[in-house]
Amino acid sequence: MPVGTMFSLPFTGWIISKLGSRTILLFAAFFYPSTLVMIGLVQQPWHLALALFFFGSFGNFFNISVNTQAIAVEQMYGKTIMASFHGIWSLAGFTGAALGTLIIALKLNPLIHFLIIYILDAGLVIYFSQATVRDSKGGASASFFTKPDRFILIYGLIAFGSMVCEGTMFDWSGVYFQKIVQAPPQLVTLGYLLFMGMMASGRFVSDRITHSVGIKTVLIASGICITSGLLIAVIFPFILTAGFGFMLVGLGVSSVVPLVYSAAGKSKTMSPGAALAAISTIGFIGFLLGPPLIGTIAEYSSLRWSFTLIAILGFSITVLASRVKW
Repeated sequence: MPVGTMFSLPFTGWIISKLGSRTILLFAAFFYPSTLVMIGLVQQPWHLALALFFFGSFGNFFNISVNTQAIAVEQMYGKTIMASFHGIWSLAGFTGAALGTLIIALKLNPLIHFLIIYILDAGLVIYFSQATVRDSKGGASASFFTKPDRFILIYGLIAFGSMVCEGTMFDWSGVYFQKIVQAPPQLVTLGYLLFMGMMASGRFVSDRITHSVGIKTVLIASGICITSGLLIAVIFPFILTAGFGFMLVGLGVSSVVPLVYSAAGKSKTMSPGAALAAISTIGFIGFLLGPPLIGTIAEYSSLRWSFTLIAILGFSITVLASRVKW
């Protein structure tokens, strides 16, 4: 799946510039869930690999195009509302997990599960398609490759720092609670749940706070929250303190990617789709790099040292955000 994502990232922005984000969004909104049905039909390992490749590719087309649409809506509103869109995404993650748990409890096979998702998705897309933004298209003048300027590169590095932390929480928070905190089995997932809950909640209040204090202040505070939360979990590896620390990490990462996307959409040197694709490429590398980096360091030292390094990377958000005029 990551291979499919990385394969499609270099030309996603160009295609969106040529055809418009609305066209790509509607295309991806049908084909992205259709690959779930493909996964439900696989018979051989290579079938699964191929289906996951397309799942990653279409997921990337969907991600970049829908965020490009969100930028267009922001321009209509004249203020930052990107974090609220990402908050809806977080709610969708909880909804998908709940629905998956229900279907497993009902002992339905994966194909039935994925068909249900596809039908629900197709209905939503058909119903809301007329409300999407008909954005301008670049046509023949759209360049396949535009060199990112200094600001886009910095935005990408900020996203990198945030997504390293997100990847760490997604893959290692449960292991940390099991091995370091030594939580009882029923509480092993507590840290992850606290992180996800605070990340979702933070996104619904982020826009209001950003309007009051500005993007720069929010991003600087976000890096401090991430670093403080991870260090609290490292220095005080107990259920209450580590749980509180993971909540701070969730609050810290909640605003970073939405605000960076919003800022990138205002780029004067790149189209919104191309700017988002460039930032997503850098950020996604961080998402992929974080978990194996944690494992490698833990193998040679300890998981607490691994989390300390991620805390330092989280503070890079504060350093980089302070150097940009937003």
